[in-house]
Amino acid sequence: MLSISKVETFYGNIQALRGVDVKVNDGEIVALIGSNGAGKSTLLMTISGVNKAANGEILFDNKSIVNMPPHDIVNLGISQVPEGRRIFARLTVEDNLRLGASVNEKGKNFDQDSKDVYDLFPVLKDRLSQRGGTLSGGEQQMLATARALCLEPRYILMDEPSEGLMPKLIETIFDIVEKLKSENVSVLLVEQKIEGTLRISDRIVFLENGTLREETTPEQLNDNPEPLEKYVGVKSQKNAGSPSFT
Repeated sequence: MLSISKVETFYGNIQALRGVDVKVNDGEIVALIGSNGAGKSTLLMTISGVNKAANGEILFDNKSIVNMPPHDIVNLGISQVPEGRRIFARLTVEDNLRLGASVNEKGKNFDQDSKDVYDLFPVLKDRLSQRGGTLSGGEQQMLATARALCLEPRYILMDEPSEGLMPKLIETIFDIVEKLKSENVSVLLVEQKIEGTLRISDRIVFLENGTLREETTPEQLNDNPEPLEKYVGVKSQKNAGSPSFT
């Protein structure tokens, strides 16, 4: 289990997180939802060690990882797919994957274990010699996710994986995130596409101004979508069948 308790993070004198408490259980997809500047990305980067927590505790399997070096956190089994993908545009797809795998000891088995990654992302297997920068936006997102999975994580932190993608590709990305759960990978997801997020998530956490305001489930939001309008300005349109959100 990943447990975040009363975490505070600053950028200089500006407080970005204010006593945030979040838990992600094994086998869960938990979504962080909030407007721009709510602290969602900051929380992911604080968990992964990129940002330093000023106060609070972060436990992974009851072991403190707060302010641990990022590579040590990766070795424990937590990987991050950052916002904007951040692949190496001039390197080939295969080199991007090998470079990601080289971060920890598990990367030594890349040639043997890469089959699982290619099974999940068959399009990448067909583009191994292609430079990352020439891939489509959806393919680059797949590459960024595959690179994180090369580390064989138990938990993966995903920041806006659908950003800038066409609707059809967005659905593909959500399907992949959902499949990660079936592969026993837990996901802490930052996402703005509400319908897809509700479809795949077990729990929803709302952040506002660096503070956890509310925690709920997709089922509860379908019955009472008020938090969506309150925190991200999304309204529910209840037609026949499931509600849609705009």
